[in-house]
Amino acid sequence: MTALRKTTAALTPDAAPFAIRAERASDVVAREALLDACFGANRLNRTCQRLRDGRAPAEGLALSAVARGKLVGTVRLWHVNAGSVPALMLGPLAVDADSRKFGVGAALMEQALMIAKQRGHGAVILLGDAPYYIRFGFSNLKTGELSLPGPFERDRLLGLELREGALGGARGMIAATGAPLHKAKARANKAPQAVPHAA
Repeated sequence: MTALRKTTAALTPDAAPFAIRAERASDVVAREALLDACFGANRLNRTCQRLRDGRAPAEGLALSAVARGKLVGTVRLWHVNAGSVPALMLGPLAVDADSRKFGVGAALMEQALMIAKQRGHGAVILLGDAPYYIRFGFSNLKTGELSLPGPFERDRLLGLELREGALGGARGMIAATGAPLHKAKARANKAPQAVPHAA
């Protein structure tokens, strides 16, 4: 796996400080509005949504970026079975248009991947643009034998091993394995401390 870099930069008058923290129930309305703005009204009909419907995100892996009290970014990871291999599916990653130039998306990615690795997860899969995600170590080298439950563009199915060999032998249909949403809501989650970032 490519080492995760820590984003650091000097504050300038144009910089927008933000913090990354665990997603809260109070984020839901703003998160849904952000996802609608980024992906459009048909986002709930997309193939990867089939893997999220009725499921809770992986514990500790639903993150929000907040700037000046406003939600400006979100990312979630979900438990899946990649053929016969346990993995996480990342998505959606969304950042408010006015905040993209400040490195919010990269900071969310790095924080999510760091937490996933710390929690012992072996691999992360996503459906996205390779030119953006390659910088985090994603590629299609080990996803060629995997499929999604619906139409998708093969060159956009990318994977990252957090543990060497974790995607070895991954083939077949990717299926959701996360906890049903209602059980997860009943659990009390401890929120990790917010991590400040600036770009």
